[in-house]
Parts: sequence; structure tokens; C-alpha cells
Amino acid sequence: MTDRVIAVGGHESDGAAALAGVLGPEVTRVGGGRELVREVRSARAAGERVCVVPMTLGRDPSLVADAARTLLALDAGERAGTLLAEPFGTTAHLVGWLRTLANRVPDDRALLVTAPSGDPFSDADLFRTARLVGQYGRHRVVEVALLGGAPDLAEGVWRCRALGAPGAVVLPAAWAVPEPAGVAHAEYGGPLLSASAAAGVLASRVRQARERYERSGDDGVDRALAADHDHGHAHSHGPDDHGHGHSHGHGHAHSHGPDDHGHGHSHGHGHAHSHAHGHGHSHGHGHGHGHSHSHGADDGHGHGPDGGGDHHRALSPAPRTAGESPVEHQGSAPDLVPSHRSPR
Repeated sequence: MTDRVIAVGGHESDGAAALAGVLGPEVTRVGGGRELVREVRSARAAGERVCVVPMTLGRDPSLVADAARTLLALDAGERAGTLLAEPFGTTAHLVGWLRTLANRVPDDRALLVTAPSGDPFSDADLFRTARLVGQYGRHRVVEVALLGGAPDLAEGVWRCRALGAPGAVVLPAAWAVPEPAGVAHAEYGGPLLSASAAAGVLASRVRQARERYERSGDDGVDRALAADHDHGHAHSHGPDDHGHGHSHGHGHAHSHGPDDHGHGHSHGHGHAHSHAHGHGHSHGHGHGHGHSHSHGADDGHGHGPDGGGDHHRALSPAPRTAGESPVEHQGSAPDLVPSHRSPR
């Protein structure tokens, strides 16, 4: 029985074109949940096994959870032949791939880690990624540019020059980062991955998903439902409310060149509790730790987080694209992957 690989990611033209440039014609690329369900059902009707790979580079954990919720629309027979792989990349992999690009940049140039702007938490994580890229590296200046956000590309280059660098090299931290045409003192240092390297990583994700299923019967859907659980911030709603805490693991990333094998492992845990005394007050506590290793752009054997556990929380539907109707299904209602998301 053959495998049909479905890469689920953004539907915008720039993201789709970027993915088409690194993934071969044998990979089916879909943007939204309705497309994903349609492709899976078509493959299963033809007797093919299916492996779905969320094409995030680590900055969009909601894509992983949304893909899992979308697959809940399948009936039992369709689910039996469908696997959800680990995401294409984690932030640990992204740091390693960017460090490989940085190794090719002259020492006197600044590094400008660049990606499309996302939500505030994704943007903040890009600054963290840039910090890790620069740590232990040769380049004195490492800055961030957000396409469609602030600082934009021109401001990012200005910051690099203000810090003493003669120019900046744009390191793409996303699938779709155009060359900086018309921006003075900036040059392109990408792409993030060559076509052969991306194909190797994708094949590795599919192989890992198949091995996990054959070993333990885990199709990957249940574990992915909570992929975006910690993608947010702790908050409290007043003196009489309960506090909610979210924690994020901290890690270390190391890159050892384009031909090594990468392994990423991270784990974290947190807890939050509140106590009311008279007017009430709340406390949130969280902590985490992790270790990750990524070994360059040709990493075809990287391993992302392998967190497990039971998840029994209710999943409320996410907003759907205008005109997009719910998919008929059995069981719980899925959240469809928004078709407007650009992979990052």
C-alpha cells in the first residue's frame, strides 16, 4: 500500500509558491481544512495510506492543533489509514537551519532574521530565535525584521548599520521571504532550505509517523490536539477570579554543520493555582526546561518534541474563513485549518 503525503500549510500565493519550490510534485499541498478532508477522503477511497505533515517551521503551533481537529471529521475507516506527523520543523530546528546560513555570512555583516509578522506571541518568539542564532556565533549584530510588521525590513537594516555593521544579510525564518530588492545595504542569505534538504526532512517526518504507528498504534492526532496549549500568556481577570498560568520550556540549540543529523527534544511543565481570602488573589507558577540539537540545513533525521499525555479539555471552534461551512463528520466538531494562514 502506498502513502500519499499531504503538506498542510498556508494558502496565500507567496507561501504556496515557496512550498512548491522545495517540495516535489508527489506531495499534495493544501491550505485549508476543507481541502485537507477532501484530499484524505480521496486517497482513502483509492486505497492509499495518508500521512499529513503540518508545514510550520515552529512559529505556528496552532496549525498543528487545527490539523488534528480537522482530521476528527473523518469516519472510523478513514481515520484508520491516516496519520498526522510531527510538524515539519520546531523552533529548535529553525535555529539550527538559520545558524547554518549564518556560517556562510562574512563576519563583519549583520544578520537580519526575517519572517512575516504573525500574532504577538509568534513575533516575540522570532526575537528569541534570533537571540539563539546569535548566541555563540561569529556575528556581533543580529536583528529581526517583520514583513508586514515593525520593525520592517528597512528599519531592521537601519538598526544593523546604526550598530556599526556595513550591511545586513537577510536570513529567512519562514517559507516566504522575498529577496530584499530595493533595500539599500541588504542582501539575501537564503533560501532557508534547499529542495533536497526539505525533501529529506519531509521524508523523515513521514517515516517517523509510520514507525510510531506500527510500534504503538499512535496516529498522532490526539497528541497534536494540545500543540498550541501554551501559545499565549498568563492572565487574571480580577480579584475574585481564578488565575491561569501557562509555561514555556527553555532550551539550547546547537548546530554542527549541514551534513550532521539533528535531534530536538524539549519538555516543560507548569501549574497555576489561586486562593481567595476576602477580596481574593491569584498566583500562577510555571517552569519548564528543554534541550534541543539541530545540525544544519541538510538535516533529514531531525526529531521534534515528542510530548504525550492525555488531554481532556473542551476545544471550542476557531473562526472559519468567510463562506466556509462546517464539514459533516461523526463525533466532535473539528476546527478547520484556516485557509488564509501563511506557513511559518
